[in-house]
Amino acid sequence: MNTALEFIKAYPVFHVATVEGNQARVRPFGFIMKRNDALYFCTNKNKDVYKQLVQNPDIEISDMGKDSWLRIRGRIAFDDSREAKAQAFEVMPDLLRMYPEGADDERFVTFYFTSAEAKLFSFTAAPKVIPLF
Repeated sequence: MNTALEFIKAYPVFHVATVEGNQARVRPFGFIMKRNDALYFCTNKNKDVYKQLVQNPDIEISDMGKDSWLRIRGRIAFDDSREAKAQAFEVMPDLLRMYPEGADDERFVTFYFTSAEAKLFSFTAAPKVIPLF
C-alpha cells in the first residue's frame, strides 16, 4: 500500500483522537472517502467528537495493519454541504440505517483534512511519510 487512503481501505476500522479540555479522547471510525483532493470523514453533530472538533480541529488518526500501522496528524474543517453528504451516502449506503433522511439529515456532517501528514510505521523499518491518496 502506497497511500494512507489505500491503507485505511484495507484496514477500515481506524481510531480518531481528539482533545476535550486537557484530556485525550479516542474512538473508532469506519468511514473515509476522497473528495475535492481531501480525505473526508463523517460524524453526528450530537456526538462529543463533533463538539471536540469544533473546539479544537487538530486530530490524529491511527490504523493498525498486519505488519505496520498508520498515523495521520492534521487539522480538519467541516463541510456541511449537501453534495459532500450525498457523496458519503453513495460511498457507504449503510449510513442510511443511522440517517434515514440521507443528505438532508441535519445531524449528519462531513469533515476533512485541510492539512495533514501521514506516516507509516513498522517494527522493522524507520517511519516513512506517505501521500494521503
